[in-house]
Amino acid sequence: MSRYTKDLVLNKEEGFVSFMVNDYLKKNQFTPFDYKGGEKVYRAGDAMLEGYKYIKWSYENGNLHLEAWMKNGFGKEMDLDGFAGSLQKKPFKQSLEQLYTLLQQDVEIPKGEDGQPLPSAIPVTTVDNSSAATQALVFGILGLVSVFVPLLFGYVIGIIPIILGCLGVSRARLGSGSSKAGAAKAGKVLCIIAIVLAIVLWIGINVINAVLQ
Repeated sequence: MSRYTKDLVLNKEEGFVSFMVNDYLKKNQFTPFDYKGGEKVYRAGDAMLEGYKYIKWSYENGNLHLEAWMKNGFGKEMDLDGFAGSLQKKPFKQSLEQLYTLLQQDVEIPKGEDGQPLPSAIPVTTVDNSSAATQALVFGILGLVSVFVPLLFGYVIGIIPIILGCLGVSRARLGSGSSKAGAAKAGKVLCIIAIVLAIVLWIGINVINAVLQ
């Protein structure tokens, strides 16, 4: 088992930590999942384009314990360091580091004249992966460019649009709950179009070449 782990001493209210982590999970489209032997974790992603991401966390006695990992092509767990899969690991790890920073923010609980907490919303800064949304849009545009520009010169390059598309889809998921959710959605659509076109054109060219031979 190879997992990225983080232990963070917070000494914050359990409700605040739970809210922040669950907000992160929701914005990044993580859902509860029974992992292998029934281990309770959260999972996001898909098997085809970006692979699956996993998170497991707990908070006890003021200490946050978090585990995160991905899977390689052989189904083995990968932590979030190292060269293999780094283009997918890096934004995942960066999003978690943003969460750690926000978990340590100062929280002022409104209190009444009697010193008791008031039953009102507490203003906090939550995770906003707007940079990932922007990256998704950029990857989507680059993916389409890498499909059509070579085609103008009579070439079809299938692998580059697919790689760019997969990277874009992954970042679109991270940015889907951000303040730039529209850019993330547009980027995802463009990435999927680039992937589909690349596959269709690649198959079509090979079929035509086979017929002409």
